[in-house]
Amino acid sequence: TFGDARIIEIGTEYFIDLIKKRNIVVVAGFQGCDIKGNITTLGRGGSDTTAVAIASALKADLCEIYTDVDGIYSADPNICEKARKINKISYDEMLNMASLGAKVLQIRSVGFAKKYNVPIHVRSSFTEEEGTMVVNEDAGMESLIVSAVTHDKDQARITLKKVHDQPGVAAKIFSPIAEAGIIVDMIIQNTRAQGQTDLTFTVPKKDFQAAMKIERKVADEIGAVDVLGDKNIAKVSVVGVGMKNHSGVASIMFNTLSRENINIIMISTSEIRISCIIEEKYTELAVRVLHTAFGLDDQD
Repeated sequence: TFGDARIIEIGTEYFIDLIKKRNIVVVAGFQGCDIKGNITTLGRGGSDTTAVAIASALKADLCEIYTDVDGIYSADPNICEKARKINKISYDEMLNMASLGAKVLQIRSVGFAKKYNVPIHVRSSFTEEEGTMVVNEDAGMESLIVSAVTHDKDQARITLKKVHDQPGVAAKIFSPIAEAGIIVDMIIQNTRAQGQTDLTFTVPKKDFQAAMKIERKVADEIGAVDVLGDKNIAKVSVVGVGMKNHSGVASIMFNTLSRENINIIMISTSEIRISCIIEEKYTELAVRVLHTAFGLDDQD
């Protein structure tokens, strides 16, 4: 769409000509034009994506992103006072953090940087301090099993009760959600007796009512007994490339939450990430205790 355009080409001739003449080139981010000359915008994170795309097209050694913080932190400093600045982080870790609620870089810009191997330096607009380098993974990054703890309160869950456990049912549940442009995050299916199952999934809070309306209609069509919804949830995650070669990360996470009487509602994992859905009221506590449990607290 015009409000969420994708970059297909960057004309560099004009840039290069100006740079050769020792000009400082200032380019407005977030915007471009289609093949017919119509103005388009790049959507959320478009300015960062513009910077990374231009750096890639010009084969620059580095893309510096100046922002209101001095780098990427091991947790949100607003809720975890012992969060520390990360000096170096991999593209994959940053992609996971961006998708899991970290706000410093948008996922599109990081994906672009990874695809074209553009190192990003995230630093403050207000100080001369070094920030955080986002680069390809290297062996030195595995010194920490977990690099960061993230949280995302923009979560809601929907459960279809006693769905018939047979081929094609999942497609009937999720196809209309996709057609409505609603992004589904986590999905869990629990097998029950008599060939029936409960199916639970999460969506952004803003899409909760629309998704509930869709699924109530779907439930009638597929014979589900009920549709339940809950907006009072949040997702907490631990991220780190060091998890690839270490066991016990899930055990530490689950035991840490258990000691604080925080119930885990849903779980999702990947090679370098574990995410848990919990009650929203425990978000800040969960972030702080997990940050401590994985040895991330700033000792200064």
